[in-house]
Amino acid sequence: MGKFLLRRFVQALIVLGGASVIAFIILRVVPGDPARMMLPENATKEELNQMREAMGLNLPIWSQYMVYLKQLLVLDFGDSLNRGVPSMGLILESLPATAILVFWAMVIAICLAIPLGILAAVKKNSISDYAVSILAMLGQSVPSYWLGMMLILLVAVKWQLLPTTGYGSWNNIILPAFTLAVYQLALIARLMRSSMLDVLHNDYVRTARAKGLPEYIILFKHVFKNALIPTLTMIALQTGQLLGGAIITEYIFSWPGIGFLTVQSIQFRDYPMIQSLVIVSAITFVVINFIVDVLYAVIDRRIVVDS
Repeated sequence: MGKFLLRRFVQALIVLGGASVIAFIILRVVPGDPARMMLPENATKEELNQMREAMGLNLPIWSQYMVYLKQLLVLDFGDSLNRGVPSMGLILESLPATAILVFWAMVIAICLAIPLGILAAVKKNSISDYAVSILAMLGQSVPSYWLGMMLILLVAVKWQLLPTTGYGSWNNIILPAFTLAVYQLALIARLMRSSMLDVLHNDYVRTARAKGLPEYIILFKHVFKNALIPTLTMIALQTGQLLGGAIITEYIFSWPGIGFLTVQSIQFRDYPMIQSLVIVSAITFVVINFIVDVLYAVIDRRIVVDS
């Protein structure tokens, strides 16, 4: 168990290191001058040079990276160029809003997707199976930006049941959470169905039926537990991705989370902020996957032995 978790921890550190390098390189090869974007259009050349020097952009690329790496090692993510305050402080202010949104979106998705996936697998080739499959395909096909705008037009504007924007009340979170949940629901339901079907054809399931065990015991004690492992992986991956910034949904509903902050930072070419967002997203993703690895070991000890 200890060796298994140690290997996963080392892999997590490698992922974080790679994410920091990619964030640094990509931001500096993208065309555009952040110093010019920070100053008025009529700024003089001297003012531009002074701004570049203040931002450290006049240094060689390797010197910039050494400064960047030194800041990461002491957990100093720098100040936002756009707002002039520590970037990590802004991220920590926005993170709870994204966490709340992702939490309720995944609750909706999981509570609906897992029962639907089980139903579709147990009732294979039935009307229920076809209905779940069609709904899942539609859920994965509909773009989130289109779904969000349709919900705003119908539910908020035409029927006036819920607000279009805002934060802090339960009725503000319903539309963005449902918009996020639809794709996740479809993805998890399809994976749960296929995982259940794979396990249902295993020899130990046939042996359990031959012994005369009730079908519900076979289904929930033997099949569900083993079919849950790949589904759990997908849930973790999607949760980590959404916590990194549900950009489109947050932007459409003006939800003050990580995604909305990411859009603003990209618009202003705010290097420290974007780099901080990438690192925080990578940390969130890695931590969630590490937790899932621990859950793997709890659910099935064979995973630890095989790894």
